[in-house]
Amino acid sequence: MKFDYIIVGAGTAGCVLAHRLSENPLNQVLLIEAGGDFRDPRISMPSAYSLLNHTYLNWNYYTVPQPFLGGRRLYQPRGKTVGGSSAINCMAYIRGNRADYDQWAAWGCDGWSYQDVLPYFKKSEDNEDFQNEYHGSGGLHRVAKNRHLTIFGDAFIQGCGTVGIPANPDFNGAKQVGAGLFQFNIQDGVRASGAKAFIQPALSRKNLHIQSSFQVASLVMQGDKVTGIKGYKLGTKTATEFEAAEVILSAGAFQSPQILQLSGIGDSAELRSLGIDSRLDLKGVGKNLSDHVFVNMNAQASTKGQSYNVALGVKNYLDYTFKKQGPLTSSPLEAAAFYDSVNQSDVPDLQFHFSSAWAYDMYDYSKMPLSDGFTILPTLLKPKSRGTVSLQSARFDDAPVIDPQYLAAAEDRETLKRGMRIARDIVLSSAFDGLRKGTELNYPAGEWTEDLMQEHMEQATECVYHPVGTCKMGTDAEAVCDPSTLRVKGLKGLRVADASIMPDVISGNTNAAVVMIAEKAADIILSK
Repeated sequence: MKFDYIIVGAGTAGCVLAHRLSENPLNQVLLIEAGGDFRDPRISMPSAYSLLNHTYLNWNYYTVPQPFLGGRRLYQPRGKTVGGSSAINCMAYIRGNRADYDQWAAWGCDGWSYQDVLPYFKKSEDNEDFQNEYHGSGGLHRVAKNRHLTIFGDAFIQGCGTVGIPANPDFNGAKQVGAGLFQFNIQDGVRASGAKAFIQPALSRKNLHIQSSFQVASLVMQGDKVTGIKGYKLGTKTATEFEAAEVILSAGAFQSPQILQLSGIGDSAELRSLGIDSRLDLKGVGKNLSDHVFVNMNAQASTKGQSYNVALGVKNYLDYTFKKQGPLTSSPLEAAAFYDSVNQSDVPDLQFHFSSAWAYDMYDYSKMPLSDGFTILPTLLKPKSRGTVSLQSARFDDAPVIDPQYLAAAEDRETLKRGMRIARDIVLSSAFDGLRKGTELNYPAGEWTEDLMQEHMEQATECVYHPVGTCKMGTDAEAVCDPSTLRVKGLKGLRVADASIMPDVISGNTNAAVVMIAEKAADIILSK
């Protein structure tokens, strides 16, 4: 059968697009996902997201060695299931700063200013806490504060006040700067992933077809027109092709460029070096990779039973299973702050993630102490460093080569160090007296010097898994997609709609922005 639309990737963007494009029963829509379905119980439990790293629900990618991070290869979590990374993330709902989108428009992305995209944020939103001109209600995607709150979140907000960061109850409202409690995509104690919010309500539609456990190897092309995709069902060696009037890549910032490159679309010299025939010399494919990084800093608490470190016990599990109550209903990532550390303007250069849990390795649950503690994560919001995604071979099942060039720009390193100093001041403030065990951080431990900061930054910096930009939209020579149509330049029948089209990473957690991109993309596609 020939489909009207094939969507490659059932992550956040793919789920939204599948729902919207299939609302018209005349549209035959095929959603393709390399992973399986979304019924693993760990996905639904909000506090269990740390258990999803290094599992079959994750692509488990790594970067190449990063020179400015001690030569380490950093773990790159990416969801491998219907729902994609929205099935494994911390569920934080952050839109970014209005200046992010106004900058996109200034760069030539007409129709992508803050005022242009705000209606799409509101369209999908069902906000439990705020009803005003900045928020939506009745949408498919629930947004709400944690049901379960610890004493540490309020202490963090108070501690931020001691260093000049004001309280702000709504990062997604009139202004972003300030400290407050996160909002999350959690509904009634259950993760509201892209799959739950957008796919589950559409499963009964006869025109929506989902092909899971199927990995796309390449696009099928006739001249300059994409006519479908070719790939392999898990466990088979025979290729299958699907035909469509239009193909939409929503495979994310790593795999959307990978699929393009495997199909001969990208830097022709790089592709020929791997034995791939060049179909379109589009040098921006896989370039402009940008991502957030944070530094893990934490302290042991003097309390008992308050931290999420001890939440996965029998009683809490039973409370969650039968009552949807207790800490397992909520994300351990409790609060945040946004701050311009140079000019104190409304456009932040730092985000501070605050978690009522502590660990020395953010992506390895086995290294989490079984005692109370809390973590503050100074986060570089607008990195100047840019990296690449490329192929290691012409094989579709080889992982892409991911080189983010974290902290390659000296300005990035200095900004992150400012964040470390501020984070320490927050933790050591009077707000944490009586909650913090001792008078200094546990991690990093030792005399606070520039050398200690430098060493800790190299050894404890991790990605926030917010990669963007590798198929960016724009009007410059490196742009891959047309901003008005999201079509890949020089091709017919092919669009990209996911985080890879962002010209630059937004100021905050990226999932909400990806939902917005997909909502806007659906309108663009359906208005043709």
